[in-house]
Amino acid sequence: MPNSNAKLHSNHRGGREASRWELVSRSLQSAQHCLENQDFGTAYAHYLLVLNLAPELKATVKETFQFTLFKWAEELDSLARVQDLFNCYEQALELYPNDEVICNSMGEHLFRMGFRDEAAGYFHKAVKLNPDFADAKENFYRVANWLVERWHFIMLNDAKRNLTYLRAIENAVHSGSKSVLDIGTGTGILSMFAKKAGASSVYACELSKTMYELARDVVAANNMEREIKLLHLKSLDIEIPKHIPERVSLVVTETVDAGLFGEGIVESLIHAWEHLLLQPKPKNQDIGAGDYGRVIPASATIFGMAVECKEIRRHHRLGVQEVAGVCLSNSVQFFSPTYAAAGSEETVEPYTTEKLSRIPGGYTALTEPCQVMTVDFNDLQELKSLAARKPWKLSLPVTEGGILDAVVVWFVLQLDDEHSLSTSPSEETCWEQAVYPVQGLLDYSVKTGDTVMMEVCCQDCYLKIQKISSLPSECGMDFSDRDDTLGLGNEAELCNALAGLQTSTKQDGSTPVCVLESTEIALLNDVAYHECFRAAMSKVLLSLNPSKDLHSMDVDGHGSGINLQEHQNKSSLGVDPDALYILDVSEGFSILPIIAGKLGPVRAYSSVEKEQHQAALHVIAEANHFPKETLEFWLSHLEEESVVLQRPKSDKLWSIIILDVIETSGLIQQEVMEKAAISRCLLHSGGKIFPQYVLVYGMLVESESLLLESAVQGTEPTLGFNIAPFINQFKVPVRVYLDLSTLPCVPLSKPAELLRLDLMDPLLNSPSREVKIQICKSGRVTAIPFWYHIHLDEDHSLNTSDESSHWKQAAVVLDEPIPVQVGDELVLDVQHHKSNISFTVKR
Repeated sequence: MPNSNAKLHSNHRGGREASRWELVSRSLQSAQHCLENQDFGTAYAHYLLVLNLAPELKATVKETFQFTLFKWAEELDSLARVQDLFNCYEQALELYPNDEVICNSMGEHLFRMGFRDEAAGYFHKAVKLNPDFADAKENFYRVANWLVERWHFIMLNDAKRNLTYLRAIENAVHSGSKSVLDIGTGTGILSMFAKKAGASSVYACELSKTMYELARDVVAANNMEREIKLLHLKSLDIEIPKHIPERVSLVVTETVDAGLFGEGIVESLIHAWEHLLLQPKPKNQDIGAGDYGRVIPASATIFGMAVECKEIRRHHRLGVQEVAGVCLSNSVQFFSPTYAAAGSEETVEPYTTEKLSRIPGGYTALTEPCQVMTVDFNDLQELKSLAARKPWKLSLPVTEGGILDAVVVWFVLQLDDEHSLSTSPSEETCWEQAVYPVQGLLDYSVKTGDTVMMEVCCQDCYLKIQKISSLPSECGMDFSDRDDTLGLGNEAELCNALAGLQTSTKQDGSTPVCVLESTEIALLNDVAYHECFRAAMSKVLLSLNPSKDLHSMDVDGHGSGINLQEHQNKSSLGVDPDALYILDVSEGFSILPIIAGKLGPVRAYSSVEKEQHQAALHVIAEANHFPKETLEFWLSHLEEESVVLQRPKSDKLWSIIILDVIETSGLIQQEVMEKAAISRCLLHSGGKIFPQYVLVYGMLVESESLLLESAVQGTEPTLGFNIAPFINQFKVPVRVYLDLSTLPCVPLSKPAELLRLDLMDPLLNSPSREVKIQICKSGRVTAIPFWYHIHLDEDHSLNTSDESSHWKQAAVVLDEPIPVQVGDELVLDVQHHKSNISFTVKR
């Protein structure tokens, strides 16, 4: 009987197995049929069934399953079915938990939707699974810059800053402040200082998920996970006793930016004094430190001075009246966002930041440093009164004549009675300075004896310096009084003073205002860039229409080679068989289409998106007497804006397509080679892509600064605490927005051509290349700065490292320095993948 039962069981099992494989086979066939019909959702469901029924087929169907998943995810994304999209990826990762391609794709979707912390986790996992997976590495580097800002590395490497904080915390704890709250803990270093000093209870809060998890790992690695309680919270959300059992006697924080208040220190300390700290020490009473509350830093003093600086000027003020034959004066007023912030109701950062000691061309102090204000972080009423305080006037006597370009601000952070940190441009500090560019004046020149006037206030968590103006010395007024009223002697004195005061230009609505990013203003000021494009475009158009003397055409109709009136008449009738089509798809604000329109009968298309920018281009075109049809906005002609590169008309092709190849940061634009491939198909015979090719140049240097800005250098700067391995997971090999002219470095080789990117002839491109580099100075190779020669054609090129260039430079920082001697030869393995350039140095 047992043998009979076993036989029946075996037959039953065999029948089930046959049924399973029959279902698997039918599902595979159905999936393939669905793929042929582009029914990716149903195909995906069939593959899920197959893989759940037959896990042994995972390797066999992996590539087809990935393809189906990605196509179905794209469809779900376009339909905004976000939850369904993520469910699909979670199912896929259950089946293939260690698949780097699926992890990377999941991260890309998360990043596009704004979930940067979560995206970083998937990119990081993909890189760990396959360190050579270029797509995942590039994605991780991109998101790492968002999640762990680069100043974390610079500050952690600042041993002086770390030691000063440690000494102040030790003083406080040794005097009796035994319970500590660290607000905005970052890596947890200040919390560990407090515990090392002997604090009995230490709490730390951090809002960023990435930094909170990093701090948790750091604290555990330093054997303090049981002694420091980490909270993934904003300090404003901490409650007693829910999160911490009772009020603390000491708050430590470094939530300060270059403008002191920009990271919300005032708001967080008001809340801390009201809800988390013991009451402050009463005056003239001798009580133990553990019985009252205090804050480190205790106070701050803010200083400011007026400066002349060409680099600041060219990024915030239009310095040219005409660009490549296009008149810009008086048609539009251009301002940078800092000027717009002064009168904006939105919370906009009212300053930029610069490390003045490294700014190209340097700066000249026009005034002596002046105390702007002080703030006592241990005085609750003073903190509360900051936001409510009316703007006050400040005057700075001019001690050096020059051009008034900016007011620069820094501060001294008084941690306690003994210890302080200064962010002055004359100090060796990890901080940058806050820069308030001067804009909107009729005259920016000042001379010795004049007075620079401004209003100061604290609003929206920012220190605002606005209404900056100059008062000539002959007016003889005293504005040193910070009160809102002016103590003037008589009416005549008032009239004379107001007549001499160089205030902002009046916005009466007659002149349009256009707000541009500072990089866009620098581009407008880049005369060589526009002249180069004009010459190259003229050359192409002349070759395509040799019967026209394009060089002699001008918008006023004085050219000898073309009849402008005839051209305008044809345009107005919509009939212009000679018109050549030009498309500018460079990012941001660009006047290249207007320059092109000046060269003859063309139809120039701009891809600018912002309505304000389009309006400004229209005004400039009208001011230059352009025919209305000369300039059009390409995006308004597209049914689908994501597909920018397409024919101008069904029966027309482009004569010139202008691509943005290099970002102002110094990196290659993403997907530029893919855009070039599409563009080549849209050109008529003799048409060109600008630029036609790009040469990448670089050299070997020794730079301690780049090392300190890229990774934490061991435990010495962090005073023995083990932080480097954890935060260095977020280091990126490429530093951007560099100025090679002021970068502290020692060149160890001459510049060399490293790579060619050809947009017109892809056969000349190679994804990798080996370059031999001769060492001309002994030292340690720590980095490879690189820049570009952008060739519009063989005769016209731009160098992104030129002093007048609006582009910055970049550098690859090596993981380990390489000692070299004069005469050595190194081999540089150059790899180009999408928009990423990587260098590997071999002996």
